[in-house]
Amino acid sequence: MSIRTRHLLQKAVFGVLRGAALINGLALFIIISFLVYNGWRAVDWTFLSQPPLDSMTRGGIFPCIAGTFLLGFGSMLVAFPWGVASAIFLHEYARPGPALRVIRLGINNLAGVPSVVFGLFGLAFFVTWCKLGVSILSGVLTLGVLILPVIIGTAEEALRSVPATYREASLALGATKWQTILRVVLPAAFPGMLTGSILGISRAAGETAAIMFTAAVFFTPHLPASLFDPVMALPYHIYVLATAGTQIEVTRPLQYGTALVLIALVFGMNLVAIVCRARLQRKG
Repeated sequence: MSIRTRHLLQKAVFGVLRGAALINGLALFIIISFLVYNGWRAVDWTFLSQPPLDSMTRGGIFPCIAGTFLLGFGSMLVAFPWGVASAIFLHEYARPGPALRVIRLGINNLAGVPSVVFGLFGLAFFVTWCKLGVSILSGVLTLGVLILPVIIGTAEEALRSVPATYREASLALGATKWQTILRVVLPAAFPGMLTGSILGISRAAGETAAIMFTAAVFFTPHLPASLFDPVMALPYHIYVLATAGTQIEVTRPLQYGTALVLIALVFGMNLVAIVCRARLQRKG
């Protein structure tokens, strides 16, 4: 293949990639613009600070916001330590071989399993077998299992990106393998691991099927008093308003407003994680 042909092929490939990025960006812009156009009138202080009223045709979505926040960050508190520990074992301690390849294949497959399967698992195991009931704890554990494969994959990639010379230098100075991992490898890989947490928060905050069986309820005007209480959540609230409400057309502006708030909440949660990651990278 001549140099000219290679340049033409490279330009064609990059052109396709730029076109795909442009289409995705344009689609995202259209969706957000549609939600803003139809939902901004519903978003005010009353909408953000009060519970739903009159069969959810008036009032606000504050219990839904609080429930989504609790479920999202709660799932990260469950999944992130287990995901990082699993990645450390797989990359630093596990022996290469067929068993390790099967485990990694299973993790990759679990990352693509539909969320409704995790919801049914959470219903059968956490809600029924563990007798936790429909509660925050059941929802957090279910979402934690849901996002665990993503966190394991990104954490292992972050560990793989740490140069081997870091480990060799630490071991040469007399540190043990565990001290090397804890004080050298983990600090260097931690900003990359936060990428997995960003992806996990995004998925956990926007899930409906995984929480409709385990944590979310149709209506509760009060904030939960313990981990064993059910909650309202923004994704499930949108689903209820759009499909099971008694006055679907009346609540249409509330549906768009709730979707707009959900996007803003997910963006804010991601922004916090991105800022933390940037600060850690600068310190490193």
